[in-house]
Amino acid sequence: MSGTSAYYASQLRLELALRNRAFALQRQLPHVESRGGMAVTVYKPHPTRRRHGNFFDESYAAMLAIPEWRKRMEKVHAQAGASLPKSGRGWKELDSSMSSDALLMNIFCCPYVAEDARVLGLLGVDTEEPPEFGWRAQVPLKNGHTDRTEVDMKLGDMLFEAKLTESDFQSADVWVLRGYRDFEEVFEWRELPQEGGKLASYQLIRNVLAAHANACSFCVLLDQRRPDLLEQWYAVMRCVGSAELQVRCKVLTWQELSTALPEPLGEFLDAKYGIVAPGQSPAIAFNGSELEMSG
Repeated sequence: MSGTSAYYASQLRLELALRNRAFALQRQLPHVESRGGMAVTVYKPHPTRRRHGNFFDESYAAMLAIPEWRKRMEKVHAQAGASLPKSGRGWKELDSSMSSDALLMNIFCCPYVAEDARVLGLLGVDTEEPPEFGWRAQVPLKNGHTDRTEVDMKLGDMLFEAKLTESDFQSADVWVLRGYRDFEEVFEWRELPQEGGKLASYQLIRNVLAAHANACSFCVLLDQRRPDLLEQWYAVMRCVGSAELQVRCKVLTWQELSTALPEPLGEFLDAKYGIVAPGQSPAIAFNGSELEMSG
């Protein structure tokens, strides 16, 4: 991870930590804060189990009602044992205020969002199918097997990778990527960015290969406060050899997406994440070290 990425990631983590501490306290939402390092707000489901502080109410109700979405909420928090107090139900990844998957589901599980013509137009998707979270792509390997890599979301014929506070798109050894059947066909691979002797942005490369193999489009959703991730995206896209495949790949910010969302959901994203339409200011601004009322 470069120093630039570390800076932007840490600044966004600090902002979200402050926002969610205030959000949870003001609304008296059940939550804890992680131990060690920056305190991260991790939410508990409401005792009635019909509300959860990390989710917009309508989105959470839909998640509980649809078995495939409800199952997604059961993924165990990998760092819970070291940083969080014991919990009878166990901590889940989607309990964390830093979770990009939680942000993704807050938006696309909200009733009518995934079928709204404005949203679909912005994404460049034409479908009446509901979103699939944690979709398993079949990416061919040279040895005849497939890598069933997990894609954050599939909507129609578009695959999505969601990013928020993650440091980068991870890296991998060259030999790992050269094991994919179509890697050398799809990429001018010697031009791909490297980091510490490895190829950078492994997740982007793998998802572009997934889109190619499955005749899909690919979209990265990221935060406009992460220009480092946007730069990493363009560094990989410059190495895609096919102009047709390049056109099928796009990047969109959460802020751009927010322009097409229902107003109540937009207000939730503003308060909890500081996500507002480009050119607008959050109701509560972050000045680099603390929150303050805008205007």
